[in-house]
Amino acid sequence: MTTTSSSHATRLTIDGERLWQSLMTLAKIGATPKGGCNRQALTELDRQGRDLLTRWCEAEGLTVRFDAIGNLFARRPGRDDTADPVVIGSHIDTQPTGGKFDGCFGVLAALEVIRTLNAQGIETQRPLELVAWTNEEGCRFAPCMMGSGVFVGQLTLDDALSRRDAEGISAGEALAAIGYVGDDAHRPARLAGYLEAHIEQGPILEEEGDTIGVVTGALGIQWFDVTLTGMAAHSGSTPMHLRRNALLGATRVIEAVDAIAMAHQPDGRGTVGACQVLPNSRNVIPGEVTLSVDLRHSDGDVLDAMVAEFRQTLEKIASASDLALAVTQTANNPPQHFHPDCIAAVRRAAQAGGHAYRDIVSGAGHDAVLVAGVAPTAMIFIPCEKGISHNEAEYASPADVAAGADVLLHATLELAQQGA
Repeated sequence: MTTTSSSHATRLTIDGERLWQSLMTLAKIGATPKGGCNRQALTELDRQGRDLLTRWCEAEGLTVRFDAIGNLFARRPGRDDTADPVVIGSHIDTQPTGGKFDGCFGVLAALEVIRTLNAQGIETQRPLELVAWTNEEGCRFAPCMMGSGVFVGQLTLDDALSRRDAEGISAGEALAAIGYVGDDAHRPARLAGYLEAHIEQGPILEEEGDTIGVVTGALGIQWFDVTLTGMAAHSGSTPMHLRRNALLGATRVIEAVDAIAMAHQPDGRGTVGACQVLPNSRNVIPGEVTLSVDLRHSDGDVLDAMVAEFRQTLEKIASASDLALAVTQTANNPPQHFHPDCIAAVRRAAQAGGHAYRDIVSGAGHDAVLVAGVAPTAMIFIPCEKGISHNEAEYASPADVAAGADVLLHATLELAQQGA
């Protein structure tokens, strides 16, 4: 439900123009001809982005450090500098044909929060830490959310550093090449709270006319690779009733995945995003097809039920089509529910700022989803035009960018002024 506030009392505000110019300046590093960004993790362009962010942070008097996986932490002291910090940020790496806002908005909104507090001479009880996580996108080195994954212990440092890109370069080699190998000695051991501002990467806020999404959690994700094996044969000389067409079976799987998701609305998601056909010849009946299957839901029990139905349906399709079946699960991330105190702080900040807002569940993965396993966490969404993201056409308006940073500022202040 859309909710607004009629309060127009004088309040601390961010500098929207300064934030917008920072976003546009960072976007020049790795700019693409179509107006997007290609600044993939641990590349020379990533180094340039990190250098720029470091200069901006140091200009605000922040102490900048990097941990062993290259996560950037920039610390602003608090009155009680021994207290656990409130951490705010996101990531600055992009997809190969990414946009200017995904991740970068969250990092530069965090910087704008600190710039505003500095300009007004406002101290916080707790320290603040700006963070830019390493390799959130995962497009060069799998898995995605690598930096936050190492931070929370979901992924070992050695495992992360050993991952290789398509050219055989390891993440460890690439990190060393850009000069951002740090250590874990001075990164925050515990977090009092974590807030991440982000574009929605979906169409809901724009369609409903809301400015702020108060993110209550993220959908659970289960991924599978499915291989259907039949018999490759001549397309002209093999009668229809004697065929074992793996691609025909695969189309039935695709339809089944869509139907299962549609039966579990509003939060059910089902996608077949990749398909490999062998031998992939126009006059040969496909003998083998491998599909990726992505199932998501906000309720763990419902997601398990969707998976059970999916597996049963696969068996039926394979049997009816006379195909051999192999299924491998490649990911199993349960739904994540964010911390009620952090959610409430975001909601109060949106209300106080007079921003139209609604509660929303993230359909995408974010660093915040992993951090929520070790610290109180919430997210702030703003609309992106037509829900487009991971695309050079990605766009968020200056007004919405400013509104999101405003909510981040006041939610951060609420958490950071609390005593240890």
